[in-house]
Amino acid sequence: MTTPLQNVDSTESRSSDAEQAEEAASDSQPTESAPFADESSAGVARRLIKSLLWGSLFVGTAAASAVVGAAIALTVPLPGFMGGNANRAANFGDLWQAGFRYQVTRPVNILVMGIDEVPNAQPNSADTFAGRTDTLLLVRVDAEAGTLNVMSIPRDTRVQIPGFGMDKINQANVLGGPELVAQTVGYNLGNLQIDRYVRINTSAFREMVDLVGGIEVNVPTRMEYTDRTQGLYIDLYPGWQTLNGDQAEQFARYRKDSGDIGRVQRQQMLLKALRERLTNPTVLTKLPQALRVMERYVDTNLTLEEMLAIANFGLDMESNQLQMVMLPGRFSTPAEFNASYWLPNWEASATIMQNFFQAEGVSIYADNSQGNYVADLSIAVQNASGQPDQAASVADYLRENGFSNVYIIDDLSITMARTEVVAQRGDVDSARTVESLLGVGLALSESTGDLNSDITIRVGQDWVEQASQLSETQPQ
Repeated sequence: MTTPLQNVDSTESRSSDAEQAEEAASDSQPTESAPFADESSAGVARRLIKSLLWGSLFVGTAAASAVVGAAIALTVPLPGFMGGNANRAANFGDLWQAGFRYQVTRPVNILVMGIDEVPNAQPNSADTFAGRTDTLLLVRVDAEAGTLNVMSIPRDTRVQIPGFGMDKINQANVLGGPELVAQTVGYNLGNLQIDRYVRINTSAFREMVDLVGGIEVNVPTRMEYTDRTQGLYIDLYPGWQTLNGDQAEQFARYRKDSGDIGRVQRQQMLLKALRERLTNPTVLTKLPQALRVMERYVDTNLTLEEMLAIANFGLDMESNQLQMVMLPGRFSTPAEFNASYWLPNWEASATIMQNFFQAEGVSIYADNSQGNYVADLSIAVQNASGQPDQAASVADYLRENGFSNVYIIDDLSITMARTEVVAQRGDVDSARTVESLLGVGLALSESTGDLNSDITIRVGQDWVEQASQLSETQPQ
């Protein structure tokens, strides 16, 4: 198979370990005699630290939650198999002097798997990666388009596992390891080629969140749940708060609201929280500790050169170049199956696979080549402006402009300055059309909106002024 990542510098690289990373991080700190750093030395050093730390957090978070951020999701950390090998590829000192030498040369599809803890597995053994997938992300890095697309696949998704029949997708890793997971995802999603995989033990998530000093999120409701068989004890109160690693895992794994799908939505909320946390410069000093944590908990077939190529791709990526979506579908009913499943909507999935992952030959799907007429989309409207009746105001405005399938959901518990137009099923173009009609807000591709909607609008304070201006221009 042709490698999608290549060295664009003929100079050979040498390897290092976490101690060299720590020395390099120390060397990159500014001094009083050098208040301005040259980009070729300390500037490159800080950029490298930042991208690698973000990568460590990406896979650590993915272990317990399907959180991928514009920067978090760009890289993966240095895995354990790199230690102690004299033939390893790159030396941190070389990178500090020469910057990044590697580039992504074609689109790359990467599976990120967060693995449930395996009882009685010996620490640092292969058995720690033999459990069910608690989280499954399909990530596409497309350097030519300048985009990073992520699809969350719910753990209870009912699929055909090659050689084993129909089952929940989280069983594939138990039955055949990462190779079978890749075969299963590729087979069910339009014969998609999976280039690389990353598996992470769930312990990484707690340690990584603690390492960065916790993350700030809004807990939307009281979360209280105990499952002694899984060692799961959840006890969170609503409101804005800083969660430590254990609490963040509780937030990610809570299942009493909308089950597996509610988890996916909260996991994407954690994405935003992590991205905000990573803007703090003090977090960058945690790189050496982050690498040590991830060396214990990561299994991947990515090489160091490939990791650096992905890191290079992600250095200057903007948040609007990240698109997130969830595999569309519905919950099964007790009349259909004894177990609870997420049943994919293959027609809607075909559209996502074609638009987000350029999958060809998706013969298992119904034809949806005509796309959706925007006015026919199901639109949920949620007030987050702090002012009464703003959801109704937006809903009325949409209906006046030809949208017939509009409904209002409960107010958001927090106040937002800016309106968000969420493409719940990945239809970003339609979300942008709605954003343009409103004249305010930001179109986002993520699956944090109402489950029954194609688009969810969270009405922010910017709409209050916009609505006033629109009313002044209306004919009397």
